Amino acid sequence: MSLIQYLARIQFGVGARATLAEEAAIAGIERPLVISDRDLVAGGVLAAALESFGDHALPQYLEVPSNPPERVVHAALQVYRDAGCDGVIAVGGGSVLDTGKAVALLAQQGGRLEDYMARTGGSGRIRRIAPFVGVPTTAGTGSEIGRGAAITLDDGEKAVFLSPNLVPAAAVCDPELTLGLPPSLTAATGIDAFTHAFEAFLSSAYNPPADAVALDAIERLHRWLPRAVADGSDLAARTEVMMGATEAAMTTWKGLGATHALSMPFDDLGLHHGTLVGVLLPHTIEYLRDAVPAERLTRVARALSATAETLSDELARFTASLALPTSLAAMGVPEDFLDRAAAIAEGTAFNQTVPRPLAASQYRALAQAAFT
Repeated sequence: MSLIQYLARIQFGVGARATLAEEAAIAGIERPLVISDRDLVAGGVLAAALESFGDHALPQYLEVPSNPPERVVHAALQVYRDAGCDGVIAVGGGSVLDTGKAVALLAQQGGRLEDYMARTGGSGRIRRIAPFVGVPTTAGTGSEIGRGAAITLDDGEKAVFLSPNLVPAAAVCDPELTLGLPPSLTAATGIDAFTHAFEAFLSSAYNPPADAVALDAIERLHRWLPRAVADGSDLAARTEVMMGATEAAMTTWKGLGATHALSMPFDDLGLHHGTLVGVLLPHTIEYLRDAVPAERLTRVARALSATAETLSDELARFTASLALPTSLAAMGVPEDFLDRAAAIAEGTAFNQTVPRPLAASQYRALAQAAFT
């Protein structure tokens, strides 16, 4: 039996930000807490995203860093409560969107974040969140329509939260809000989206609609992401990449795979998640050859104008074309961290949705290959 579920309202297109106030009202939000970060304030992106609210002053929390820690969630939650808010609007990349989801969860249900971790069975405890609207300013994580979030807990673990009840009430996806994203972040967030679709397609879960969307996302991102990286002002490329990321997020209901499982412990080092995913992805192909039917590898290779035999080479070429790092060592990962990373990867929620679960020793081999 398969769960096939698509819930979010999505306003998509150039100028879609004009619908934000209306979407918040439809979601039942009268006094939103706006969550974002200082870079988006400085670049004028937050002001552009909130244009539809006119001169209304909205409570804000703007201190979200990359790989947000638990303390940030509690600080934002305190602002939410002090200001008498009844919903959340998150404007930003994956870190901001995930923080917003965590705030909406605790605002509605209370408790501790660790109570809701997927790894320890907490998904079933997530029953409802406060009304939440996501406004992505990158084309990557897909958190604005997805069922997941990730927050680094006080004990250092990057915890994953998964539930249909974490799907936002609405997403407002405006490619113009990504125009200021620098090439490195365009590439890193885009390869994360690409990997969502890639790993979801190869998942063993039965969901043909998601498979069809995944193949389109793979083709779309393979074609348009290098163009967006080369020229960030190319609005056509930005639009296609954002659509590819949106499609990729729709596919993650099938679950992700070894690349995301292994990326999680390295995220704890403060490294950018999407960049890590780009480094790790080509090294998972040999494992996948034995774990998924050959026909599926052939289909995904065809979407990249490759063959099953040349798929690993094409992925390496693709990531290189985006000027991403080519190894964990180049990202500054210490080699003595690989054993710990492999052990953590084995215990992640993503290792439960790979085509065939990997042991720590197998993750260690993948990490070593990616290190060098």
